[in-house]
Amino acid sequence: MDFLKSTPPSATVRLESVPPGADARTSVGPGCKTPCAVSVQATDNFTVSYTLDKYEPQTVAVQVLRQGGDFGSGVSVTTDPNPVFAELQPAAPPKRAIKRPAKKRAPKATAAPAAAPAPAADSAFPPPTR
Repeated sequence: MDFLKSTPPSATVRLESVPPGADARTSVGPGCKTPCAVSVQATDNFTVSYTLDKYEPQTVAVQVLRQGGDFGSGVSVTTDPNPVFAELQPAAPPKRAIKRPAKKRAPKATAAPAAAPAPAADSAFPPPTR
């Protein structure tokens, strides 16, 4: 009896962004590069995710609104918002590792300390006592 079930109504949704050229993908499948329009099966609320190089990604929630029809006309479906709009913010530049110059170390003294010189034999001062 599946043939008696009607297909879910579809809705056309405009997708726009600043700057234009972002990849916009709906959580229900279709996507495109902004500005554009996609047709979605409007069964439940969904989201639209926007991505663009060098910009922060953004996701916008979309609500599906059904307006009941009568026997002669089917259910009317709209979305809120329509168009779905995102203003993308520039991404922060990546943090660079700061290279610090290597500290120069003083060479270690390897020579043994010098011995005290012996007093000269003809010195006017007496030799030191220990």
